Order: sequence, then structure tokens, then C-alpha cells
Amino acid sequence: MSILDFIKKELIEIIEWTDDSRDTLSYRWPDDDRQIKNGAQLIVRESQMVQFVAAGQYADLFGPGKHTLSTQNIPVLSTILGWKYGFESPFKCDVYYLNTRLFTGNKWGTANPVMMRDADFGVVRLRAFGTYDFRIVDPPKFLKEVAGTDQNFRLDEFADTMRSRIVSVFTEALATAKVPALDVASRYSELGDALLPIINPAMTGKYGIEITSFVLENVSVPPEVEKAIDARSSMGVVGNLNDYVKFQMGSAMGSGGDASAAVPAQMAVGFGIAQEMMRGMQSPAADAGAPALDVLTPEQAAQALSVSVEDVMAAIAAGDLKARRIGNATRIARSALEEFLRG
Repeated sequence: MSILDFIKKELIEIIEWTDDSRDTLSYRWPDDDRQIKNGAQLIVRESQMVQFVAAGQYADLFGPGKHTLSTQNIPVLSTILGWKYGFESPFKCDVYYLNTRLFTGNKWGTANPVMMRDADFGVVRLRAFGTYDFRIVDPPKFLKEVAGTDQNFRLDEFADTMRSRIVSVFTEALATAKVPALDVASRYSELGDALLPIINPAMTGKYGIEITSFVLENVSVPPEVEKAIDARSSMGVVGNLNDYVKFQMGSAMGSGGDASAAVPAQMAVGFGIAQEMMRGMQSPAADAGAPALDVLTPEQAAQALSVSVEDVMAAIAAGDLKARRIGNATRIARSALEEFLRG
């Protein structure tokens, strides 16, 4: 073997990489301690990008295509290596291939409950899990913050590295969006799309990746919040309490049992509650024979509207809901409430 052939074997003339694993995110091309020849061919396939790193600094970035390495297309590298007038001799440089295709179906989840402040329940704890799709969009940022100098950085390593970071960004996004716990627990199928615009800037800015799809498959809340959700659903199903009590009594009587056994304690309690509510809606003047005024307290109006008492008082203060101040008490005519609902 001539000395010229030996020198040629020590120089890199073609740089290319094909990935058959389907789970490699970044790959440091092995140079076997050889130098890259002036005019070497760099081949970058579709769904690939190549990042040059020289002297610990990120240099030129190449997209898909066939590139001849010369001073004209590696200006950053030329500056780092001090080639003021171009280069003629071989050089050493780390070459990283990055896979820019879409990686789908990656799982995420909260190892521990995350805390969030809720307007209805105060501070609550949530557990959540789901899937997300992502792609690399900023190779230097991704290499610096996620992959590092790993020879072959794979998807399973990425999942271990990013799981806690994904949860952290999800928690911050949920706090920013101020989504009520009741909505988180009942409408989480819609939350992924709503949180995506909040999550993506953080993921791209910090880690160089873009989340294209973020799915919440399940969100669990503490037992006390679940009971509150069930109670609210039950109230919606029951509707009018008086009708509900009548329905319960009729069902008990129609079950074939003794009518006297159908009405004892539960029916008496039901009628008692209904009557007490009706008396609370009437003014004392009704007992004296005067026409009853159909008026509500702020608490009753809040219950009818399924809002807080503070919301009712705010509507009164703003002049949107008409009410009367009698001594220390506030009373609202039902007609005023109906007018308020009609806008």
C-alpha cells in the first residue's frame, strides 16, 4: 500500500447515516479519530438534520440534501477554526445526525399529585396521565439541553429524561389557564388542545422540541372533589325537589307494598323539606292574610343560578340585578331575577 492510499483511508470523504431503529433521536457519527477531507460529501436524508460541533461550539446546520463541504457552506465552522482565507487541509469536527420526524404515542404522567389553586375548592391535588407527539425543531437547543454528547440518544432515554419536565410544564400551563377542577375532571378530552399553545413555547424555548399533540387520557381528583361533582350532577338530574319527592312516593307505592309503609320517615322528611323551602320563599305578611310576595334572599338566588353569593352581590352592586335593601337584609323579586336572566 502506497503512502497516498494510506492517507486517503485516514480521511473521511463521505458522511451519511441511515436509521433502521425508528427510535433514535440523535446520533453522533463515528469518525474513528479520522479527519474530514476538504470537499467531502455530506448526505442528509429526509427527516434528518446534521449539526456540526467544533471546539465545543455549535457550528453549521444542514438540512436534507447532498452537500459538498467547502468554505462557502460552512461559514460558522470556518470562523471557529480560524480559516480566514478558506481551508485546504483536512479538519476534525463532531457530526450529529438528528431525526426530525414525528414521534407519536409517548406516555406522560404525574408520579405524585400536583397542587393547583381552584376557585371552588381552594387548593386541590390532581393526578393526570396521557400521551403526546413531538418532533425536534431546534437541534442546537435539543443537543445542549436534552441529548448532550450521547453517542446514540434513543427514545427510551428521552422519555426518562423528559417525563418530569413534561409534568412540570403541564402543571405550569394548568395554573396559567386557571381551569376549574370540575372542568379538569369532566372535560379533560378538550384540555389538551387548550393547553397546547401554553405548553409549546416552554418546550421549544427550553428543550428545542415542538409538541404537536397533547392528550389527557385521565385526570383524577381527590375523593371530596369527586363527591362534589356527583352532588352537582345529582342536583341537575333531580331538578325540582317537590316533584322529586312526589316521584319517590309514587315509586314506593307502586312497588306493591303497603301504602302506609311507603310514606313513613323518608317521605315525611321529604315533604318537610319541601314545605320549609316554600315557607322560606314567602314573606311573613303571607301568614297574616296579605298577598305573598315572591322574593328571594341572595343565598336563594345564588342557589337558583348555581353561582356563589358573591357573584349575586356583585351583579346587584353593578346594577345588573335589581334588589331592595331592607334594614340589614337584601331581597330580590323573582320577577327581577327572571328579567336579569333574560338579559
